[in-house]
Amino acid sequence: MNQKAVSVLGLGDMGTALADALLAAGHRVTVWNRTAAKAEPLVAKGASRAETAADAIVASQLVVICLLDYDSVGQVLAPHTDVLAGRTLVNLTNGTPAQAREMATWATEHGADYLDGGIMAVPPSIATPAAFVLYSGPSGAFDTARPVLDAFGESHYLGADPGLAPLHDIALLNSMYGMFGGVLHAYALVRSAGGSAAEFAPMARRYVETMGAYAEAMAARIDAGDYADDVTSNLAMQTTAYANFLTAAEEAGISTELITPIYSLLQRRVADGHGHEDTASLVELLGTPRAG
Repeated sequence: MNQKAVSVLGLGDMGTALADALLAAGHRVTVWNRTAAKAEPLVAKGASRAETAADAIVASQLVVICLLDYDSVGQVLAPHTDVLAGRTLVNLTNGTPAQAREMATWATEHGADYLDGGIMAVPPSIATPAAFVLYSGPSGAFDTARPVLDAFGESHYLGADPGLAPLHDIALLNSMYGMFGGVLHAYALVRSAGGSAAEFAPMARRYVETMGAYAEAMAARIDAGDYADDVTSNLAMQTTAYANFLTAAEEAGISTELITPIYSLLQRRVADGHGHEDTASLVELLGTPRAG
């Protein structure tokens, strides 16, 4: 086993899961957290506890950071710029592309390589086949760190721009929350008639998984700008049907706030003369340039 030294800053649920995965992979792990007691279970498994963030940074060339937000990252790292040179900082804290680019510039100014990352997993699934992690930043830094980073899950390198990982992270999270919104609305409807969410759930999962396969066909249409060929359910028909979603919710005393936004887009697109097109054409109302 190729054992490497790696430090983990931040021992919330996710940071603890990351450190656990590194220990399980046989690496020499140093951990630090503002609340020192959170390190105890990891120390019992073989991790070394650093008394300060600076001690943790000095302990390893590779430093993984998983904190609440980018302000927290700045607060932890800023007092220790004198020990950053020569390190590779892997920031797995959720943030925006602009924050990642700013952090990368700051790290480079202090002699450190910087990789930004997006964890597409919940803590219990770290180090399982379900987990994958997005990375962006210098390719050389990623290639060197990858044997360690692969302990977390499947590693996906997106490019040199450090903003790419958080961009894709947020894009994927948006798709998740959109799905959750629809499912929550569905459960509210079922409960309004005295039904059980648990009994409805298998049917909901089956249908959502079936419809999820349309994501790739939708992507092909969007990249090609082809919204009118081989359309099976055009926007005009869907807009007429969608009105019933709102009426049914109102009749059941259910809020429509989770489903109204899409109806507004459908109405606008049809009013603009695109009623014959596929649902994918709604992307043109969101201000996104076409790829290529």
